[in-house]
Amino acid sequence: MQEEPHKGSASAARSYRLHGVMVPARPLEPALYLVATPIGNLGDITLRALETLAGADVLACEDTRVSRVLLDRYGIATRPYAYHEHNADEVGPRLVAALEQGKSVALVSDAGTPLVSDPGYRLGQLALSAGCKVVPIPGPSAPLAALVGSGLPNDAFLFAGFLPVKDKARRDRLGEFARVDATLIFFESPHRIAATLAAAAEVLGDQRQAAVCRELTKTFEEFRRGSLAELAAHYQANPHVKGEIVLVVGPPTEAAVPEIADVDALLAALAQEMPAGKAATEAARQTGLPRRDLYQRLVGMKARDGD
Repeated sequence: MQEEPHKGSASAARSYRLHGVMVPARPLEPALYLVATPIGNLGDITLRALETLAGADVLACEDTRVSRVLLDRYGIATRPYAYHEHNADEVGPRLVAALEQGKSVALVSDAGTPLVSDPGYRLGQLALSAGCKVVPIPGPSAPLAALVGSGLPNDAFLFAGFLPVKDKARRDRLGEFARVDATLIFFESPHRIAATLAAAAEVLGDQRQAAVCRELTKTFEEFRRGSLAELAAHYQANPHVKGEIVLVVGPPTEAAVPEIADVDALLAALAQEMPAGKAATEAARQTGLPRRDLYQRLVGMKARDGD
């Protein structure tokens, strides 16, 4: 990768500003550094992250304009290069080549921890495949901030990223998590949160506890807690939502898994009153079993019965 020299003296280039004082950054050994950056409040950056951003030979980021705000805040002169989903095939190999030449490469996402729901995962794979060292620089994380602020159990949790956009696929995906004995964490957009909560209430159970965590660490940070039914009703009545959202859903309550014969009887009864898809959704809500499995079972029952 072609890299332009730092402006000014070497000491100025390899330094960061903290409380008005320029602090020299120590040289970094050749490696890919995955640097977590603030998800809102720029004060959440770690000292190790600042030193890494200032000391890296190459800095790759999703959006140079976003990263420049952070760099300017802390007086870091390192020039950021764009690495995102649209240029990953071209830029990724060039970054790995820089590593192989003995350079240090720092990777940041627009916010939070790199590789979590962003194309940095591909760069990490390339670096490891090339035998390069990969070093995580931990720090801010939206899923963890939402989890600890939600008030829901955190002894076991599953981060599931974004749910599918289409309703059927979304419900199928939720059905796969119905009996996972852990708190579930999802990213969601503000214009889909009402539909997602409605689907989650049907598939996971309307009394299951959850929290909608919005604008984490920012000025208008909000935690709205309640059952899925209560949250779905609130956002259906208040659809104009802004900001980034993390949805946290508590684990299922203890319940006996129904016998197969009982499940078949329930499916048969529901199928007489509604289409197969809705019957599977209702059965999933009542039993806690995955909707996809119930739908396939119902289709098989109909085939055996010759319907």
